[in-house]
Amino acid sequence: MDSIKNALGSFDSDDRLQKRIQEQKDRLLQSKPIQTFLSEHTEVTTSMIDRGLSKMYEFKKERENCEACPGLENCPNMMQGYRPVLYAERGSLDVSYTRCPLKLDADERLEQQQLIQSLYIPKDILEATFDVMDQNDDRAKAISSAVRFAVAANPGEDGLGLYLYGKFGVGKSYLLGAIANELKDLSIQSYMIYTPDFFREMKQSIGDGSFQEKLETVRKAPVLMLDDIGAETTTAWTRDEILGPILQYRMSEKLPTLFTSNYDYEELELQLAYSDKGGTEQLKAKRIMERIKHYTTFVEVGGENRRG
Repeated sequence: MDSIKNALGSFDSDDRLQKRIQEQKDRLLQSKPIQTFLSEHTEVTTSMIDRGLSKMYEFKKERENCEACPGLENCPNMMQGYRPVLYAERGSLDVSYTRCPLKLDADERLEQQQLIQSLYIPKDILEATFDVMDQNDDRAKAISSAVRFAVAANPGEDGLGLYLYGKFGVGKSYLLGAIANELKDLSIQSYMIYTPDFFREMKQSIGDGSFQEKLETVRKAPVLMLDDIGAETTTAWTRDEILGPILQYRMSEKLPTLFTSNYDYEELELQLAYSDKGGTEQLKAKRIMERIKHYTTFVEVGGENRRG
């Protein structure tokens, strides 16, 4: 140990190391971020500075990164999107971090996006808005009904939804997307599902143990949108173990459900009556349809096939 001390002593015999340290300290104290801090905190003493040099270096480096901001994605700070705050407390200096404006904006956009949850829904549907929608005579009533629902939606107080019926390709799903985006702007969360794929996923989820969790998520959504109901091959199980419990819960909690379908009420009831066990189960189908009819407004969507 003595030999190491002696070696260090001889290396710094002319105080070169101390001079370099002092030069770095002087540059630190003369930097703009530190000068601004010290002018605003006259209670900071020399001894506090000496003890807090490492924190001051950290603050200076991170703050200078912010002043030459290369954008959120390229942020070089230790915590991407966070800027440092140097503060004095109980005779010591320390650094905390707060979200920068770019990070705040990005987080706000993410929170907004998360207000629309979806399963198997195309991106163009999720980006739909009423502003760019073709409002011809065939679709005027449907668009008006969709707008009225969106601006008046009150989950938990009013459970009335919509049943959008029309031919293939007339824009029923697009209307759902526009409603979801309008609800997003009102900070109301919606869950939009392509029903045939959802039923298939629920059947598979029995094997991985996630069935109940997925069912709970869907049935508790503030606004639920079931796109293209009736397009799937209905089974007694999907009707009685998925659709029935979802609608029963939402009816009791006054949570609105919206549907799109190529079938009107009567035609969908025939679809739901089908039993893969053979024959039909009209009473069970009627019970489901009574819930749907009572808690939706039937809206016919007209127009030409836009996918053809």
